Amino acid sequence: MAADVVDLIMQDHREVERLFDELKDNPEKRPTLLPVLTTLLTAHSRAEEAEVYPVAAAEAGEKEEVSHSQQEHIEADQLLAKLAATDPASSGFDKVLQNLIDAVSHHVEEEETKVLPGMRDNLSAERRTELADAFAASRAQHLGEQPGDMTRDQLAQQASNADISGTSGLSKDELKKKVESEGEL
Repeated sequence: MAADVVDLIMQDHREVERLFDELKDNPEKRPTLLPVLTTLLTAHSRAEEAEVYPVAAAEAGEKEEVSHSQQEHIEADQLLAKLAATDPASSGFDKVLQNLIDAVSHHVEEEETKVLPGMRDNLSAERRTELADAFAASRAQHLGEQPGDMTRDQLAQQASNADISGTSGLSKDELKKKVESEGEL
């Protein structure tokens, strides 16, 4: 049976939730699990931003929801980078982890109740299968990247998805600052 992009996205969401539980419940595993979490979450986000969000906005009528979801990705990137920079054995790790869990859980709930149902309703099964292939290929390409490993093109895609204008002539650093400041919820 062919893959559906909605199902692939939801599978990733369940895996991230499983990793969150492991990180909370097994502090001794944090040094090993943290890079797994940051790699998966970063690859998932980049694949959604590059392949799924533009289609959801243009073809599934989810422009407003995609803009909001993109803003949540920007926030999650910042929290994920902060978590990655926090010593897993430190007393502050639990608070940073909980902030990330809260933000990602909120995003997952909204995406699974708004954007993804809109894609199921408004895109054909064939189109969702095409998107599944593109999403999986993009996610594989981005595996190993971390939250701060953004190209100018990826930042421009985030700005476009979040409906942030006035970015075309900006340098990578200027674009990053604009996306981070205007992408805040």
